[in-house]
Amino acid sequence: MARAVVIGAGIGGLAAAIRLAAGGHRVTLVEAQPDLGGRARQLRDGGFTWDMGPTIVTAPHLLDALWRAAGRRLSDDLDLTPLQPFYEIRFRDGRRFAYGGPGMLDEIARFDAGDVVGYRRFMADTGAMYRRAFESLGRQPFGQLGTFLGVVPELVRIGGLSSVYAYVSRYFRNEHLRTVFSFHPLFIGGNPFRASAFYAIVPYLESQGGVLFARGGTHALVRAMARLLESLGGQIRAGAPVAEILARDGRAAGVRTTRGDDLPADIVVSNADPAATWRMLPGRPRFRSYRYSMSCFVLYLGLRGICPELRHHTVLMPRDYSGVVQDVFRGRLREDDLALYVHAPTRTDRSLAPPGCESLYALVPVPNLNGEPDWPAVGDRLREHVLGLLRDELGIADVERRIAVEHRFTPIEFRDQLNSERGAAFSIEPTLLQSAYLRPHNKPALLPGLYLVGAGTHPGAGIPGVLMSAEIAASLIGPAAEVAHPAVAVP
Repeated sequence: MARAVVIGAGIGGLAAAIRLAAGGHRVTLVEAQPDLGGRARQLRDGGFTWDMGPTIVTAPHLLDALWRAAGRRLSDDLDLTPLQPFYEIRFRDGRRFAYGGPGMLDEIARFDAGDVVGYRRFMADTGAMYRRAFESLGRQPFGQLGTFLGVVPELVRIGGLSSVYAYVSRYFRNEHLRTVFSFHPLFIGGNPFRASAFYAIVPYLESQGGVLFARGGTHALVRAMARLLESLGGQIRAGAPVAEILARDGRAAGVRTTRGDDLPADIVVSNADPAATWRMLPGRPRFRSYRYSMSCFVLYLGLRGICPELRHHTVLMPRDYSGVVQDVFRGRLREDDLALYVHAPTRTDRSLAPPGCESLYALVPVPNLNGEPDWPAVGDRLREHVLGLLRDELGIADVERRIAVEHRFTPIEFRDQLNSERGAAFSIEPTLLQSAYLRPHNKPALLPGLYLVGAGTHPGAGIPGVLMSAEIAASLIGPAAEVAHPAVAVP
């Protein structure tokens, strides 16, 4: 059996470790934090439970495929609940859009009956784009320039040069609906006014597999993956930060932890941000300059009392959608006009809070640490703004008085706790010129035996993207019987 060390127990790292263990490799997963999940960690305090990062599961067929690769059934280990509607989008003029499910056509007609026809065309066209760009090219490694150049004409033909917002605007004339169907790149750190139109496939993707909630929170998925890995013989070492990736005879040969422990390996898979991975490499090679995603300011609130005003997912749009979003990606934060996403999982799963209480996760897109805000001073002001929006826009009366437990997460924590370059919440920004071959490769050329998975490599951020990156890396490595190089020893 070949020995594999996987750095980082985020969802991408766990998925890669599972696939390698299922393929016959002897796998050790090392995680810097004492708990697993990376961006998908979980916070517990005072009887309240919050997912710290991803809150939805989409494209469940990718999880099904992962479990099948291990000879198991996903439904035996995880309870996924479909949400209806997927989320509610609220506008500052008081209008609301219940997004997802069988009522979509009626919702669109309430805003503009003429846009129903445009919606049908939009879904048909993005369906074709989904099948090619996501299901086919998303699973293809782009380690060779020729492979990428071969598909560029097709990518241009199916709309890749347009931004998501420009693409959506071809199908919808109502400005509210243009917002509803273009904001999704924000879920993976993309700017709807700059991200390639390929990211307009998200509504189609959601329509196919639904928007699902894992009972117990998204971290229930992390725990299920950890159990699956261990059942395959994989080992997990938490609280073991990697200081360096070792090399011998010009190829990866294992890792050394900050405690000085050496873990020899034939294969090293890194789920760390690519820039952080480069800092672990022998000689600290220069890492190419990239544009990074925005970050997030998150309040985790444990509230006394029930909040029937909220859906499981509620999105509050700013008054100036275009200006606010683009300013965030320019490094400027408009504190007087914030976008806000609120996750209220206790609307679906009462086990995540004490009886008669709610667990709320309130997220504001903010610039990464290249931007202007001076943390933590800005955090104190943002807290007041967020509480004001919860009270005045979302109808949660006396929200300040009802807070039983409170925590916050800022770009500083993304940088310091998750080793995220520039505190970016989603690693490298998804743009056409930072996609596929133009993104850090799943199999970097500079060190044979090293592979990358996670948000910073191909195909990108989000649970579907990191699961696909793990599938790509495992396919490049192959089962243990096919590994051609001998085991190596680290002196």
